[in-house]
Amino acid sequence: MIVVLTAVVGGLGAATRFLVDMLVARWNPWTVPLGTVVINATASCALGVLTGFALADPALADVRTMIGTGFLGGYSTFSTASVEGARLIRAGRPWAAAAHAGGMAAISVVAALLGVLVAAGLS
Repeated sequence: MIVVLTAVVGGLGAATRFLVDMLVARWNPWTVPLGTVVINATASCALGVLTGFALADPALADVRTMIGTGFLGGYSTFSTASVEGARLIRAGRPWAAAAHAGGMAAISVVAALLGVLVAAGLS
């Protein structure tokens, strides 16, 4: 049953990613794909919070699987970030590609750490 629920929740995560990306793209004044950065940062932060709570309470293992692997796995999009970086390079913008990839990695790590700290403060 956990496998089926994880798959369903993963589909909801992917649909949420699509909606968030559309909203961010509508308001993004830059040529750098900001939607992917927003999505991966929020996914990393949420995964940090979830991990922090799950480490404090082993009973949350199934919730961690469904939300972490399912929803956040469908919501986050690091593969899209790689494609966007390659597109920036092909467009002759190697510095934008490096800033996009490096910034995404740094922001995502910091967001995950903040999420773990939030969970630790709330538990």
